[in-house]
Amino acid sequence: MLRKLTLVVALIASLLIGAAPASAITDGDLDGNGHPYVGLMVAQTAAGQPLWRCSGTLISARIFVTAGHCTESPAGHIEIWFAADVETNHNRLNPDGTPNPNWNGYPITGDVGGTPYTHPNFDPNRFFIRDLGIVLLDKAVKRSTYGRLPQRDQLDALSPGASTTFTAVGYGLQMSFPDAASWKDQALRIRMVAYPKLNQINGGIVGDFSLLLSNNANTGGTCFGDSGGPNFVGTSNVIGGVTSFGLNGNCAGTGGVYRLDRSWNLDWIYATFGRYL
Repeated sequence: MLRKLTLVVALIASLLIGAAPASAITDGDLDGNGHPYVGLMVAQTAAGQPLWRCSGTLISARIFVTAGHCTESPAGHIEIWFAADVETNHNRLNPDGTPNPNWNGYPITGDVGGTPYTHPNFDPNRFFIRDLGIVLLDKAVKRSTYGRLPQRDQLDALSPGASTTFTAVGYGLQMSFPDAASWKDQALRIRMVAYPKLNQINGGIVGDFSLLLSNNANTGGTCFGDSGGPNFVGTSNVIGGVTSFGLNGNCAGTGGVYRLDRSWNLDWIYATFGRYL
């Protein structure tokens, strides 16, 4: 997001106290053109004031999937960039104060704009329960391939362990440090990729709505700014879930992913946006 979140929220179990919306890829690699349908979004007020940034995925020419806490009020409009590197030329002015002729419009005008929608059962005080958002784009964004929604309850067949991996993609922080050392944060607006493994599903602190994926130097993981970004099943383009929450301010240990394969998500998407899919 545009700033490091410090809000501490209570989850359904005391084990999740301290969870907060997540936002960037840590210990990852440059994605380049690996996932050109994954974009960086900036939520704006209806008047065009930038609020925060997240990541997300095109699943069709008009539908962009992200997290519910990325589209919630007061967001009234979304701007999205699809370049692998949004960092270069994101400044309107050069260091000497002259206009940058190559300014990419960040954070005001992206490649495309759209209208945000949040899951009807989203609760900002328990965002992780229904953490799903959709952006209906103002115009079509053509790609040869898009991300795909999972089948209903598809992830139930997965088992935790090193052999069950995901492909996490996003534009968030590359490194996050405690507040006293936050000046060392690395927050380049560059699309990154990592390959975390499945640590927990169907039980524990994630219930039936989320996953816990690894976040370490071996597998990489997600951090602040990756919120809403896809976690593809294996190396496919099937979005198992969107990056949702972290359990500490250093983006270490594990990352929380909100599952898309549940009926309450798929039914809402197809009923509301089916004509655009």
